[in-house]
This record gives sequence, structure tokens and C-alpha cells, in this order.
Amino acid sequence: MGFQVEDLGKNMVKLVIETSPEKFEEAVKKAYEKNKNKINIQGFRKGKAPYAMVVKMYGKEMFYEEAANIIIPDAYEEAANECGFEIVSRPEIDVTQIGSDKPFVFTATVAKKPEVTLGEYKGLEASKQEIEATDEEIDAEIKKEQEKNAKEINIEDRAIVEGDTATIDYEGFVDGVAFEGGKGENHPLVIGSHSFIPGFEEGLIGKKLGEECDVEVTFPEQYHAAELAGKAAVFKCKVNKITAKELPEVDDEFASEVSDYDTLAEYRESIAKTIREKKEADAKTERENELVKKAIENATMEIPDAMIESTARQMGDEFAQRLQMQGMNIGQYFQYTGLTAEKYLEQLKPQAKNRIETRLVLEAIAKAENIEVSDEELDVEMQKMADQYGMELAKVKELFGEDEIKQLSQDLAVQKAITVLTDNAKEA
Repeated sequence: MGFQVEDLGKNMVKLVIETSPEKFEEAVKKAYEKNKNKINIQGFRKGKAPYAMVVKMYGKEMFYEEAANIIIPDAYEEAANECGFEIVSRPEIDVTQIGSDKPFVFTATVAKKPEVTLGEYKGLEASKQEIEATDEEIDAEIKKEQEKNAKEINIEDRAIVEGDTATIDYEGFVDGVAFEGGKGENHPLVIGSHSFIPGFEEGLIGKKLGEECDVEVTFPEQYHAAELAGKAAVFKCKVNKITAKELPEVDDEFASEVSDYDTLAEYRESIAKTIREKKEADAKTERENELVKKAIENATMEIPDAMIESTARQMGDEFAQRLQMQGMNIGQYFQYTGLTAEKYLEQLKPQAKNRIETRLVLEAIAKAENIEVSDEELDVEMQKMADQYGMELAKVKELFGEDEIKQLSQDLAVQKAITVLTDNAKEA
């Protein structure tokens, strides 16, 4: 096998890959072996017709496409490994010559990893935030704990107010006709949760236990059921039960029950500490992002569109995997949001471009600073993974091949490059 590299400009290249006629003939015969059980020739049992007879009857051309599919993956991988640059996109394959007794030739158009010319990255200015925990923030966290520990009490002597849970029967009608999916019995509804059609929950405020009422609403124009979108409807409702949350008193006893502290003052200080730590972590991330953004603005690089598209597709695949872990597939997500795969990919491209720029600049800084990652640092990182998944370090090491070790080392070098930015930054 041989190949040539054609420079297409803007970090795009074309690999022209050629295999010998003998190699192609070998692939044709493999294609025959793979498909012979599908071939019927009179006088032979199915799949038993010899290769020469099949070729005579139908021609080798019937196996060309399969032969090409056999040759291309390995030939492309070999060329990609030997081309002398890093490929950062999926190949666009085009067969340019195929036939008996002549070389098989195809091209693979790919993006190569761009070179980065760094600008100023030391002494960049970044804003510093004042970190404090306000009384309002502390009170809000305590309110959450109150809600978690609230008791539910039945309400019989007053009407529904916002925050109550009303258990109702309901049936919806449009133009006097009941519609599918518009009926429910003993449905618990938190008033103010906005989980029903706009106006529905508000229509129940002021109603009393056992009361029957009509609630008039209008379905949103963008409602998921097209036959109801924008339509006026009447829901006939009956209030079967009203409950409310009774919040516990916020005092030393409450503090001791919901925390490891004996007094409310100690509990409040622990909340304040947690809030400050969260804000410090957020401020650190924001400061790092600000410095990385400025380093990118000062750098020069030319990112090919194919690299952006490839990264966007990778991000889409990652998102689809996260959805699957939550019990939803990407098709359901598209249906819910009204997006198509093409529109979603376009939405991801700006993020993909930023991800690429960030990685390239930080890798360039790591190279400029001669940053190295020791075996001990790799072991520390793999130990974290071992602890996370409840595995032995030796077992994690067994799972890491040469490529995985290289990737982990690069990731740690990039983190060190961020430290270079922050350690050499000035306050704005």
C-alpha cells in the first residue's frame, strides 16, 4: 500500500491511498466467500458454485463494493498512522479507481490538527470576586430544610391558597365535548407549581373542600397536542382534599435534628461555610475561564470546519448517552424540543469551536512551558478513578492501554497549563 498527501489549505488534506491489484483481487475473493451462500446457479447447490463460475456468470463487478469495504478501513488506518500529522475529523471517503487487474485507489479527505501561535498568556488580568454568604442565602438554605421536614396537615376550615396541595377530580371540555387525556381522579396538584395549563391552578384558589367548579383556560399556542393548541377549554372540577405544609420552628432543636450541630448559630455558620466554599469554587472556575478566553483571543489558529463538525457530533453523542442514562433517547428529546438532528448539530458548533480553541491553546501553553506529567501524578489520578468505582489501582492500570495513558497525561498537562495562567495573572 502507498499513499500521497495533497494539501487543500485551511488545515484540510486529501490522502490518496493506493493498494495493489493483487490486494484488490484478494478482497474480491473475500467478498465472494462472504456472500456465496446468497448466490444461486443452476446445477449447483446454493453457495456451492465455484468462484470462477460465479465470475463467468455475473462478473467480478458484483463483489467490488464489498471488496472496497474490506480494503478501506485497514488501508486508511495505516495511512493515517504514517501520514506524520494528527487527524482530527472523520474521513470523507471517495473511490477514484476500482476494477480488475489495476490498483484500487481511494481518497480520504480529513482535517489535520491546527498549529497554534501563542500570543500573550502571562500577566493577563482577571477580576477577583468578594466571597461572602448573605443572611438571605443562609435563610434560603434553612427554608429548604424546613420544607423537607414539614408535616402535611388536612385543611377543612378555609379555602385553597397558593402553596396548598389540592386533590381533585377533573374533566376537560372543548366546545362542550370532552377531549382525550383531559380527565383525572384524585389527582394531587400543588397550587403554584405551574404543572398544569396556565390559569388552571389559579382557578382553584378560593375553592373549598367538596366544592365543584368550572375552571376556564386557554391552551398555549405551542401546546404539544396540536388539536388543542390555542383552544379555549372548560375543566369541571371537584375538590376532594386540601392539605398544607406545616413548617417546623427554626430553633436549636430544629438545628440539632437536621444537622450535626447543637445550636442554630452553629448550624447557620456551617451553612455559611458551605455557601462560601461553593462561591469560591465557582469564582475559581470563572476566573480560569476568563483567563483562558483572553489567551485564546491573543492566539492565532485556523480551525477547519470538518474539525468543528466532528467535535459537535462527538458532543451530541455524549449528550445522547447522558439522556439514555436518564431513561430518555435522543429521538424523544428532539420531539419534545422541536429540534431536528441537523438543527441540534448547528446549535452545538459554537460550543464545539470553543472546546477546540480551549484545548489547542492550553496544549500549546503546556508545550511552551515544557510541562511534563510524572508517573506518580498519573498514579494519583488513576487512584482517584479506582476509588470512584471501588476498584483496585492495579485493575485500573490493566484497563489503560497506551492511548489511554497518553490521553490522561495530556489532560493533566492541560490542567497544569491552566495553573500557569492563574499563577501569572494580575488582578483587574
